[in-house]
Amino acid sequence: MHGVLSRKDIRRMLQQTPPLVEGYLNLEQQLQPNGFDITLRDIAMLQTSGQIGVENAQRQLPDLAPLMFDGLGFVELIPGSYLITYNEVVHIPTNLMALARPRSSLLRCGVNIGTAVWDAGYSGRSQSLLIVYNMNGFRLQKNARVAQLVFFPLMSETEGYSGKYQNENTG
Repeated sequence: MHGVLSRKDIRRMLQQTPPLVEGYLNLEQQLQPNGFDITLRDIAMLQTSGQIGVENAQRQLPDLAPLMFDGLGFVELIPGSYLITYNEVVHIPTNLMALARPRSSLLRCGVNIGTAVWDAGYSGRSQSLLIVYNMNGFRLQKNARVAQLVFFPLMSETEGYSGKYQNENTG
């Protein structure tokens, strides 16, 4: 099987142990023809600089300041960069990888999401970079669908991810 997983493939993999995705809020809204929408759990401002060196030991992530949602579950964002955490926990089998793309409504509002590769074998509740380009800012509600994971079968199974972020944010 090559190409992208379809709704039918994803639905089948949601029944496996562990499921491809768990912790989702509304299966019928989130399951798309060729992907799975993931939703906003938390958002934070980056407070300090970060650092990436040649060695992993030189990696320093910035300090974060969590933002609070208002009584209707919205947060007002000024232009800038934010770290978002998703509600969903993914369990990527060793014969798949995933990429995420922002939902088109975000792009139409002047907002983008920067993501990394969801490697084969990765399990966890991921984080991504949300960037507000709109000079007028942006309002975002907790649990909103913000990105779509697209799953790609690999040509052959691999040993799988075993890095620092394995099982991240699952508590």
